[in-house]
Amino acid sequence: MNASTQNTQWQSVCSLEDLVPNSGIAALLPIQEQTSEYKNQQVALFWLPSEDTVFALDNYDPLSDTYLNARGLIGDIDGEPMLATPLYKHHYRLTDGQCLEDDSVNLKIWPVKVEDNKVMILA
Repeated sequence: MNASTQNTQWQSVCSLEDLVPNSGIAALLPIQEQTSEYKNQQVALFWLPSEDTVFALDNYDPLSDTYLNARGLIGDIDGEPMLATPLYKHHYRLTDGQCLEDDSVNLKIWPVKVEDNKVMILA
């Protein structure tokens, strides 16, 4: 186990009822740095009830330099769930954060689980 994964743990972010079906919300996730200090990371959460899945991606879009991904549009391209960012409509796969317009850009993603109606992120 390396230093960057030693301090990862499941964190409760919200309840499932706090999420809007087929839409996104932003949340602050406290991330422990290697220095044992915490800093808040903005996470965009997307709940797709038809797939019984919640996705967590970075709320920051590096191509538009904004923290607005949670306000993007959810859809799919060839059956792959994706996010279209609000300003320039860049497309990111929800499964791995890869930008479809620029292979060199991807968003950070976090593992998510729902347990006892709580949305939990591994951070």
